[in-house]
Amino acid sequence: MRLIPVDTTGALVMVAQEPRPKLKDRRTGEMAMDTETGAPLMTLDVTFVANGQAEILSLTVPQPGLPEGLVPGTLVALTKLIARPWENEFNGQKRTGIAFRAEAVTATMPALVGAKG
Repeated sequence: MRLIPVDTTGALVMVAQEPRPKLKDRRTGEMAMDTETGAPLMTLDVTFVANGQAEILSLTVPQPGLPEGLVPGTLVALTKLIARPWENEFNGQKRTGIAFRAEAVTATMPALVGAKG
């Protein structure tokens, strides 16, 4: 399995959607767990701005690596962000993508809710 470290130096990373449980099985609601630590896994959507481009990334993060109170607009730092290419086939359709995972997320500045310019 190929793991690619992602350099976040100079990137602006902001919470786009509050963390939510990562599901292993959507039909049963079973949560995904970290295979090494047994910790529940969470999904966190962030806006990642670097080199003049912005993208929404869905990150997988172990629950102990997420601080309380992450809300949209919170600026964050990502610890050990990696990208992992994936592919699967379902009903004859080949799908590919990139999965992102961070070891931890740290709030660097709270969200500016209701701020006026």
